[in-house]
Amino acid sequence: MAEQNNDPNTEMAEVMNRNIREIIKLRQDEEKEKTSDEHIADKITSFTGRMSFVYIHLVLFALYIAWNAGLTPIKPIDPNFTGLGTVASVEAIFLSTFVLIRQNRMNKLEDKRANLNLQVSLLAEHEATRLLTLVSAIGRKLNIEEAENPEFDDLKKEVTPEKVLDTMDKHKKDIVKENGIEY
Repeated sequence: MAEQNNDPNTEMAEVMNRNIREIIKLRQDEEKEKTSDEHIADKITSFTGRMSFVYIHLVLFALYIAWNAGLTPIKPIDPNFTGLGTVASVEAIFLSTFVLIRQNRMNKLEDKRANLNLQVSLLAEHEATRLLTLVSAIGRKLNIEEAENPEFDDLKKEVTPEKVLDTMDKHKKDIVKENGIEY
């Protein structure tokens, strides 16, 4: 078991280290959940997203064009370059499909992370509201003038996701009515 250190500077570092380890573990778990098809799509999109992929294509296309343009001693097999166009089109179809597979998976992961962020934000909001209520009560007890600030009452109200979304929808509808432009 790890030794406890009471130095506040190292405690923060240990909390940060724990959080970093948890994030890495979550990412590793996400990686383990990938299907073999997703692994293949990731490998392909990882390779095709590099400059080496571009350089290989430049060389191959240049050689193919030189060969079929009659610039080499080897007899051309595709003087109209229809074969090159077909191969390039089929490759584009497959590459775009692999990219879409990866984007779909990344969108799912982003949704999970957004939900986690929302939960953390809601918890922080709840904690801040409770702390504000406590600090305000302490301030009133000690007769501190700032504790009577009317903004505190507004800030102490609980914020729920439903209320926030409903308010955003209402404002959006009002703005669309005013401007006639939807975003």
